[in-house]
Amino acid sequence: MRLSGGVNGIRLVRFLAWKICGGYRCLREVIVVMFYGAVVWDPLLIVAQIVCLQCLYYLTLGVLLGILVGTRLSWMSPVYFFDYATITIYTVTGRCVIASFLLSSLAGAGYMFYVIERANKCLDFSATLYIIHLFICVTYGGWPSSITWWVVNGTGIACDGFAR
Repeated sequence: MRLSGGVNGIRLVRFLAWKICGGYRCLREVIVVMFYGAVVWDPLLIVAQIVCLQCLYYLTLGVLLGILVGTRLSWMSPVYFFDYATITIYTVTGRCVIASFLLSSLAGAGYMFYVIERANKCLDFSATLYIIHLFICVTYGGWPSSITWWVVNGTGIACDGFAR
């Protein structure tokens, strides 16, 4: 968009706050300079982006777990999302869980490309996503003591964080 004064690369970011607030009236306009400029700090936008990414991550992970793991089991449960013991290389089901997590992180890189729109913030949002996931996992099944869990989630952070 070209604004008065000839500044190129400026977009008005309003996409998520409209859904949360119910309209644009309560949202301050956030002007984002896409390449070399400052970003107006808007906590509502940041929280909305975090919530959006977390929901998209778990939605994608659920679909992939349903396809890869659900076909092998008679009953799916949240244990495959949040219990570190299910992420193992020693069983076929565990390898399917690992594939689901890694494919979900690759999809998350695409989500970050479109939701965040700034490459230098992708690593911050990726770390936030996986810290929230770690907190949920600790609450659900205890501290992850499996090295496989840490490798899979570390790889996920790297895939998501370097999205361009």
